[in-house]
Amino acid sequence: MSLHPAAIPLALASALVAVLVTRLSIHYALRRSLVDLPGQRRSHSVPTPRGGGIGIVAGVVTGLAIGASTRQLASPACVYAIVAVVLVAAVGWIDDHRGLSARIRIIVHALAMVVLYVPLFQLAAAMSQLLPAGAGNPDLLATASITALAAVVFVLANVWSVNLHNFMDGINGLLACQAIFVFLVLAALAPEGGQLIPLLCAAATAGFLPSNFPRARVFMGDVGSGSLGLLIAWAVVLQAVSFHGSGFSGLIVCSAFVADATCTLLSRMLRGRRWYSAHREHLYQWLVRSGFSHARVVALYMGWNLFVVVPVLVAVNRGVGSESKIGGLAWTLAVYALALVVWIAGKRWCLRRAKNARREKA
Repeated sequence: MSLHPAAIPLALASALVAVLVTRLSIHYALRRSLVDLPGQRRSHSVPTPRGGGIGIVAGVVTGLAIGASTRQLASPACVYAIVAVVLVAAVGWIDDHRGLSARIRIIVHALAMVVLYVPLFQLAAAMSQLLPAGAGNPDLLATASITALAAVVFVLANVWSVNLHNFMDGINGLLACQAIFVFLVLAALAPEGGQLIPLLCAAATAGFLPSNFPRARVFMGDVGSGSLGLLIAWAVVLQAVSFHGSGFSGLIVCSAFVADATCTLLSRMLRGRRWYSAHREHLYQWLVRSGFSHARVVALYMGWNLFVVVPVLVAVNRGVGSESKIGGLAWTLAVYALALVVWIAGKRWCLRRAKNARREKA
């Protein structure tokens, strides 16, 4: 893979800004007593500042702004993306400070995604206007309808991604490491011009990571987790519509988080619990409660990425068993079926371990 000439400068700028703003956020959080205290629904044992994810937001926005101003990135798309990221980050920032209702957060998230995909909605509208009056053009009409439907699907998927990654940000380094992995893989799969956005997102996240892992001097907070959820979903969409590599690659590369969050959500809904309320029922949280260190849990999730996701991605993108879209879908379904088995087995192991621990105490 040959790097775009602007890749390294944009990545360095994003990383440096992220490092600086993250450090400033720690001092700000301490001054404002913006601190997460240990508790029953927490996975940490010492008071820790939160809101450090603003460094990631600042790094990404800086990279996008520089890329757009130097015409290395498409200016209109970058403007829409910056507005969308700022909206999600603003909601997260307020929620980190004083809390917001789930309804307000969802509404703003949906608005941000509509802004992000304005170009697709505009394209669908433009194609519709080209239709002849009276008689229809079936091919053009179908294309316009598919484009509009894709935009709606992307909006809904991105809203879920924002909340999914917020749920998965519960221990040191897990979300940041996962995001870096996803961005780097998507950059590797993208054409030369499509590398820039995932690379600068990876660099900004890497600038934040040393402050959060292995020892957390600051937590990402909703301002960072929500923004990363948006950026990951956007990067997945960009790779899928680039027609460079399998369109299923994004679903495969995100499988660890999507499977854990989705299985946990469905499990809570089936048991009649509020899915949006705080809890410690994700597999990664059960593992920590079972005695695993944060670093060890992160290693397990990264192990899934290296030993399951990477080989499958190589197979899918080299055409092994995926000569058609059906083949790519089959690989994706197989990965998620395996993830479901691992999730169920992991949960049962943790429950047995907890039950044995209670027996020993008794």
